[in-house]
Amino acid sequence: MVILFVLAGLAALAALAGMQWYAWRRLVRDTTAGPGFARRAGAVVFVAGPLLMFAAVASERAGAPFWLQQVLAWPGFMWMALSIYLVLALLVGELVRPFFLRRRTKPTPTEEPSTEEPPREVLATEAPARVPAEPATPSRRLFVSRIVGGTAAAVAVGTVGQGTYGVLRGPRVKRVTVPLAKLPRGAHGFRIAVVSDIHLGPILGRGFTQRVVDTINGTQPDLIAVVGDLVDGSVEDLGPAAAPLAQLRARHGTYFVTGNHEYFSGAEQWVDHVRELGLRPLENARTELPGFDLAGVDDVAGESEGHGPDFAKALGDRDRSRASVLLAHQPVVIHDAVKHGVDLQLSGHTHGGQLWPGNFIADLANPTLAGLERYGDTQLYVTRGAGAWGPPVRVGAPSDITVVELASRQA
Repeated sequence: MVILFVLAGLAALAALAGMQWYAWRRLVRDTTAGPGFARRAGAVVFVAGPLLMFAAVASERAGAPFWLQQVLAWPGFMWMALSIYLVLALLVGELVRPFFLRRRTKPTPTEEPSTEEPPREVLATEAPARVPAEPATPSRRLFVSRIVGGTAAAVAVGTVGQGTYGVLRGPRVKRVTVPLAKLPRGAHGFRIAVVSDIHLGPILGRGFTQRVVDTINGTQPDLIAVVGDLVDGSVEDLGPAAAPLAQLRARHGTYFVTGNHEYFSGAEQWVDHVRELGLRPLENARTELPGFDLAGVDDVAGESEGHGPDFAKALGDRDRSRASVLLAHQPVVIHDAVKHGVDLQLSGHTHGGQLWPGNFIADLANPTLAGLERYGDTQLYVTRGAGAWGPPVRVGAPSDITVVELASRQA
């Protein structure tokens, strides 16, 4: 198992190195006439970028001083996103490059054209002469490389810039109505504001939290559910960034369950801290609300620390004639929810893929990528999340805070 892990890691590093080399070749080597300042500067960028990217990830995982994480995060994580779209744009450029490089030449007549009509048999059998393609000159290749490379760079920068703006401006509100067969008439229209994957860290800080809080409060929900991956860092470093969560307001309170990133950041300390901020953690626990039971389970990442999901503890002895709503960070636990008669599971974790075409990979790893789906008698809703992990960039997967309105079939 260890050998397979090491081999997979080496393969990933080799693939990443190949991508960086390919981008350097097309954007630097092929667009410069020869050794000089531009080529040397480009080489420095394509060496420093990956190093900063690895340093940003490593500093966060290793718990480096927070100021160092902040210094490394912006350039390192932005290079991660930019590299993806540089390579994708350059690959598209490979499709059009041959058309720009190919140039036809006109045949040069060697004698005066004849006015005589050729014999009929020659006309019938002689194939038309092909016009030869002239090999591209070095100057033409340089010109085409600059056009294709410049266009690819502009597309990549524009894509990442738009994706960054989409994250930093804050999530938009999405509204979904979910009918529940067991929900009594009195609970019809009950609104749950679901927020996940805020990912406070060295990039997204207190200002971002405030935008999230203001957006949630603006929906005037009956209940707020924070379904994991609130932070990427310790309480010591990110306590001030999380402080605006104390302003969350809902008639039936705010509830919290852990995500996998809490277990990278000191889950027990964060559970205690959010409780101090006025949120109520549901650690494999359940509470009865007017019209339905609300339960929450710890994230599966906590199993290594003895804090994984315990469905029997959270749901085992409840009255199944009542409707139930489960908060669980990862959609993969939906099959356990089905076994325990849950009516609706609210999850996050996937980010909707965050960076296209990453949605195809995320879709393979999760039963539902985003939105509402049914599994037997249980419905699963997955929000794309409010923030972003790593690069503060989203492409093809806009962030959201979802207001889930429960509907009674008796109403």
